[in-house]
Formats: sequence, C-alpha cells, structure tokens
Amino acid sequence: MKAHDGLYIDGAWRPASSTDVIEVVNPADEQVIARVPAGGALDVDTAVRAARAALSGWAATPPAERAARLTALRDVLVARKDEIAETVTAELGSPLQFSQAVHAAVPIAVAGSYAELAATHPFEEKVGNSTVLHEPIGVVAAITPWNYPLHQIVAKVAPALAAGCTVVLKPAEDTPLTAQLFAEAVHEAGVPAGVFNLVTGAGPVAGQALAEHPDVDLVSFTGSTAVGRQIGAVAGAAVKKVALELGGKSANVILPSADLAKAVNVGVANVMSNSGQTCSAWTRMLVHRDRYDEAVELAAVAAAKYGDRIGPVVNAKQQARVRGYIEKGIAEGARLVAGGPESPHDKGYFITPTVFADVTPQMTVAQEEIFGPVLTILRYDDEEDALRIANGTVYGLAGAVWAGDEAEAVAFARRMDTGQVDINGGRFNPLAPFGGYKQSGVGRELGAHGLTEYLQTKSLQF
Repeated sequence: MKAHDGLYIDGAWRPASSTDVIEVVNPADEQVIARVPAGGALDVDTAVRAARAALSGWAATPPAERAARLTALRDVLVARKDEIAETVTAELGSPLQFSQAVHAAVPIAVAGSYAELAATHPFEEKVGNSTVLHEPIGVVAAITPWNYPLHQIVAKVAPALAAGCTVVLKPAEDTPLTAQLFAEAVHEAGVPAGVFNLVTGAGPVAGQALAEHPDVDLVSFTGSTAVGRQIGAVAGAAVKKVALELGGKSANVILPSADLAKAVNVGVANVMSNSGQTCSAWTRMLVHRDRYDEAVELAAVAAAKYGDRIGPVVNAKQQARVRGYIEKGIAEGARLVAGGPESPHDKGYFITPTVFADVTPQMTVAQEEIFGPVLTILRYDDEEDALRIANGTVYGLAGAVWAGDEAEAVAFARRMDTGQVDINGGRFNPLAPFGGYKQSGVGRELGAHGLTEYLQTKSLQF
C-alpha cells in the first residue's frame, strides 16, 4: 500500500503538526520502504478531542447498528486480506504464507466475533429489584505493538467500538502501514467521523501524551512489562482504567505419559512462529529427566528444519537484544544444541533458530523474555518440581501441558499460575479470554471478557 502522509483524525487524513517522520524499514533487506508522520502531543490532543466529541453519538447508537458497522469492517478486511498480508510482510518481515494464515486471517475472525457480540451482548440486565446497565467507558487510548500489528489493533478497537466507546490508536513505530490500512478499512466500513482516530508517532512522545491525556478514560496497552508499569503509574495518578497485556515466559510442560515426539515438535514450532516474537510463546520446555536427552535431540533436529522458514526479527535493536541473550545463555553455562548468535544472512535482521539444553531455572534465559526464536529446555524430577519451575517466574501469560491422559493434563494446568493453558496442543480460540497473571498484565482481551473491559456498570434500583 502507499503510505499516507497524514494522520486519520475525525474521519479524514489531516497533516500532522510537525514535519517529523518515521522511516519504515523492511527488516528482511534493511531498506526504507515508506515514511509516515511522527505525530506529537498536539496531534494527540486533536484526536482525543475528536473522539470525545463523537462519543455521545456513538454510545447512543443502537448495538445492532454498531454490529452492522463491525460487520462491514470485517467484510472490508476480508476483501483486502491479500494487501494486509503483503503489508505485514513488508514492514514486519513475516513470511508471506504466515502473514496470510495468521496476520490477516486471525484479525478477520476477531472482528467477526465482535460484530456478533455487539448484537447479542446483554448491555442491560435485571438483578433483583435493580436494572444493571453496562455502558461504554468513554474515550479509549489503544497503544499497540509491532509483533502482531493488525491482530493487536483489532483486539482492542473492535471491542471498544462494540461497547460504544470511541478510540485513538497509537500503533508501534515499526509497523504503521498496517495501522494506516486499518484506518482505510474503518473509513470504508462507514464508521462515523471521530469514532476511530489514528496518530502514528513515537511511544515516548505520542504514546505518553495519549496515556496522560485527561480526556482519555481507558488506556489499553500491549507491550513490555517495563512500559506497562509506566503507563500504569500514569493512569493510576489520574485514576483511569488500564488494560495491560505484557510480557511472558511461558512453560511447555511435557509430563512423562505424553507423546514426546509430538509435544516437542509442536513446542518448537510454537517458539519459532513469528520468529519468536510472540509474548505467549512456550519458550521454556520442561521435560522429565528420564526422557530429557531424547527431548533435547528431537528439539535440536526440529529447530534445524526451520532455518530460512522463519523471517527476521523486526529491527536491528531487536536482533542485537536476542543475540545478547544467546551469548548470555552460553556464558551462564547453558548448552547450545542448535543455532547460536551468528546471523545466517549478510543482510536483514535474522536470527538462527536456537535451542539451549541443560538450562537451570535461575539462568537469565529461563527467567527473562527474549522475544526471538530461542527455546530453553529444562529438566524436572517429578510433577511438584515441574510445577515449581513452571510457576517460578514473574510472568504468567500462557503455557501448555501434554499428557497421555487429558484429565492428568487438566489437573496440572489448574495449578499453573497463568492466564491461558493449551492442553495437548489445543487450538487457538478467538472467543476465549487472553491475558496474564502476575507481571504479564491486567485485564483480558478477546471474546465477551474482552468486551467487558470497555464497559462500566450502573445500577438502577426500583
């Protein structure tokens, strides 16, 4: 797509308040492919004012009409799915097949789910002698990351619009073209002016101005735990609501009765997906010591098959970060059984798929989020030891359990301190709540639980 040289505010593309720009770089070849405006505090203020002005009208719009606009939005995304995939591939570096199957298809499914929820959700209910109203919380600041650029936008904007809120979106600097494409789709779907607004810009400038703005009622942020803490502090000072989807260091627990080959191969694929840039990736594989050596061998063979099947990481800074973690793992005594810090290509921000064995729970690579194609394999003695290791980080976003008996896996999963657990390779469900325990965040996205994040409750007594 051709980049816009303006910001989408109040239903139109408008010039930014300064001539500053963000260069969009293709991470596969390091070439600048576009330039977009770097909006600042003045632009954020204009966008928030537009959202505030549109709020009363959109909030009063019947849910069936809001559902119709979301259905239209879903239909536009379907019609432009090839362009979506090509855009994500250009600015994120994701292989085109993955962009088609995940980056384009999943947001379409999520948009469709909120079109249905907008029409069916009980925005009003009777509780004894009270009528309980579920009303839009107001103006939403949606601050999204680069790793799943369209999915993260839709997972915030679609439920906000379904709830009757208005939105100002600040996307990641690395992937603004996908956000511009989404703004075009919103416009084409007939969403009223001011209901959705887009300000591209730097996080410390536009993002901070948006989080601090007094007319923003909720900040929905996906990104690092460190930035999430800052946003939480800003929002707390203003007593405004936050929804934070933050980091992860998820455990993939393979119990002794599991189909080891399947569990390992699916586990490796999970970590390598999207070049490891997935907050919910199962980056810690836990295997009983009696089957540990076999699992390590299987994982090394599986990782070696990925090679050029995965794309680069998003930018040079991320490449250096991941390489640094690999070097740290080696220095702390982890055994490298696949990959390493060397790049497989002369150009582009590529990382070789990497697997560490002989990892102990205290090692940096077992505790901190790497956000690259790096798997750590840890051994455990018994189920209690596995549970201690699985729960032994500050994170609690996702995880997996494998066992020959499903009931055995479910019993273990119930004891994990994490927001979502896949049992024996359970499929992604766009209606299931997604979010974390501990430092992985506050609140939930997707499905009805994601919709309620954008509602506030009023009760009328009779």
